[in-house]
Amino acid sequence: MATRLLLVDDHAVVRSGLRMLLGSESDVEIVGEASTAAEAIEAAAQFNPDLILMDIGLPDLSGIDATREIKKRFPKISIVALTIHEDEEYFFKMLEAGASGYVPKRAAPEELLTAIRAAATGEVYLYPSLAKLLVKDYLTQEHPADVKAGLDGLTDREHEVLMHLAEGASNEEIAKSLVISPKTVERHRENIMRKLNLHSRSELVRYAIRKGIIKA
Repeated sequence: MATRLLLVDDHAVVRSGLRMLLGSESDVEIVGEASTAAEAIEAAAQFNPDLILMDIGLPDLSGIDATREIKKRFPKISIVALTIHEDEEYFFKMLEAGASGYVPKRAAPEELLTAIRAAATGEVYLYPSLAKLLVKDYLTQEHPADVKAGLDGLTDREHEVLMHLAEGASNEEIAKSLVISPKTVERHRENIMRKLNLHSRSELVRYAIRKGIIKA
């Protein structure tokens, strides 16, 4: 079944380009467009998409505010930021608002498709170079004792799974890497989130980045 996609960007030419890029993909169906945050919230209610591609720089509210409101009203809708902004302020604010992915507009089309497909299956996608930049930044700010304390209660295997999850790997990829079954990965993920009091994949990724435990 195709992923039902809503495009949110205040530039018509960008939306047109996205339609041309994604229109030929058999697993993506574009169900609507919006050019403002208000239109995005209304369109989310009208079209009930599986996923929203969200620009941050909108003319009324920001895409961050729109993401927060949409996730509050429609928590099952996944949101991927597609933006010119690549600094940590916007990145973390979008994740805090509930986004499941972050892709700069300079990214290759294949990267955007990967992000859409990952978010559509409940995964989180972070553009590699941006994620690595932020990891290095947070590694310089965290103290080893703080990191260790934050990971108390996790087994060695759960720590391994957490690192892979935070890097954006799917359950199947983690299973192959650690030579365990996808069901075992899912069980470890549930245990990790319970022990760390996290409630979504986005929260898990934010936690791992802030603790500096992602492999840079």
